[in-house]
Amino acid sequence: MNVFTLPLQLQGDGGAIGRILAQQSIPYAGILGTLLGFVVGFAVVYIVGKALLSSILRRILDRRGADEHAQKPLMKVVTLVVAFVALGAGFALAGLGNILQSLATIGAAATLAIGFALQDVIANFVAGIFIFTDKPFRINDWIEWDGNSGIVEDISFRVTRVRTFDNELLTVPNSQLTDGVIKNPVAKDKLRLQVPFGIGYDDDIQQATDIILEEAENHDGIMDDPAPSVRLTELGDSSVTLKSRIWIADPSRADFVKTRGEYVTSVKERFDAEGIDIPYPNRTLSGELSVGGMDRLVQSND
Repeated sequence: MNVFTLPLQLQGDGGAIGRILAQQSIPYAGILGTLLGFVVGFAVVYIVGKALLSSILRRILDRRGADEHAQKPLMKVVTLVVAFVALGAGFALAGLGNILQSLATIGAAATLAIGFALQDVIANFVAGIFIFTDKPFRINDWIEWDGNSGIVEDISFRVTRVRTFDNELLTVPNSQLTDGVIKNPVAKDKLRLQVPFGIGYDDDIQQATDIILEEAENHDGIMDDPAPSVRLTELGDSSVTLKSRIWIADPSRADFVKTRGEYVTSVKERFDAEGIDIPYPNRTLSGELSVGGMDRLVQSND
């Protein structure tokens, strides 16, 4: 037996290339034909197919205005599909059609086994597809979920990476972001803020309301349309609560914090200047303290 004899499942005439080499009386034509056929078939289909499909897909995505975070994973999927087709083309050109049948059977069994072993990974993968298609949030959006919040830095098919406002990087499985409720404050082009102000019972409600509205109108970061509004929302134990509703345009986390802080500061300064009190909770204790209780208090202090 020749040392170059291939295993039974790889035996053949080497496909079209092998037959051409055999006609030229080239030694080991079958083996060379098989190797060259596989390399040529795989390389041509992979290079041409990837260039062609990638170009077509990119044009389609650009026409539809797809974001960069949606284009990158789709390009990876195209690469995997082209590589799989190129593998089949290589086997076919090498004259190893029986290998394709074996690979298909093995692949089906492996897919079933891997599917059971990687249920969480598959769930996150499917969730990632939903995120790309439904677009509940995008890269650079500020999102909140399950008591967490931060800026989306990257979205992949398995996980989403979120940078918190404490500069911590959270790697979140996609299934957690699709199974629960996600708050996206910046999904639209404007954001409403609700700011409560407490005043004393002896203070003039209309005067305080006018001050709150004037400071909102004077702030450049607060929109005039929709117009700011103030409503009396609560009669507390020690204060009357006036809730201001204002809108900011093109919101971000930084804009939200900055605008709210400046607005609250300006209202507080106007309240101080106009003599309007911002009360704080207080408690009045009444009752008698027994001698025994005093003794125990003294002993505990000693």
